Amino acid sequence: MDQATEHAATERTATELATDLATLTISSRNYSSWSLRGWLLAKLSGLPFVEKVIPPEDPAMRAELLLLSPSFLVPCLVHDGITIWDTLAIAEYLHEVRPDSGLVPQDRVKRARCRSISGEMHSGFAPLRSGLPMNLKGDFPGFKVWTRAKADIDRITTIWRECLDLYGGPYLLGERSMADAMYAPVVTRFLTYHVEVDAVSRGYCRTIMAMPEMAEWIAAARLEPAEVEELEVEF
Repeated sequence: MDQATEHAATERTATELATDLATLTISSRNYSSWSLRGWLLAKLSGLPFVEKVIPPEDPAMRAELLLLSPSFLVPCLVHDGITIWDTLAIAEYLHEVRPDSGLVPQDRVKRARCRSISGEMHSGFAPLRSGLPMNLKGDFPGFKVWTRAKADIDRITTIWRECLDLYGGPYLLGERSMADAMYAPVVTRFLTYHVEVDAVSRGYCRTIMAMPEMAEWIAAARLEPAEVEELEVEF
């Protein structure tokens, strides 16, 4: 191969790598549950990506973290010229480009349940979100959980128990899937606010927190200097 041909081949390889490398935009690791979900989905899919972080001081990000934004701006995945900004859409896209990753189970029955419980997390549990905001650096023993949030907790732990009973664990569908990424921030909320749950649910919490991806995210969250004062108030 002559030098010109070798140089052209190197340029093509670099271009292909740049095209394949995705960009995932996230916000605060400490507070943004949706950023954690999108980041876990990308990690579990095995798709190479670089992170772009929007600081929580950004007005749009602050509004989103305080649940005052009409739409979610993060996470946002850009890959191969395609932009995807909804977490479930990101999960389905990653399943399409990485079908062997296990994000969505191959079994039809498991796949239906995976999408059902992921959709329920995506669209529901507003009292839990507002009453127990994600705060990985926070620790609130004796926190009073109000009634509507308790109903959400009961529903979530029921989902966990049913899935773990049906599929044997240690993850909700047996193997890791997008459902675990969707519920992982809930696990952190239960720990931050010392929420009492049943033994099966406690075991699932331990499984999620033992994931190396969770350890990586939490370690980075603890290094974040910024705080959102409204989310630090015990209410």
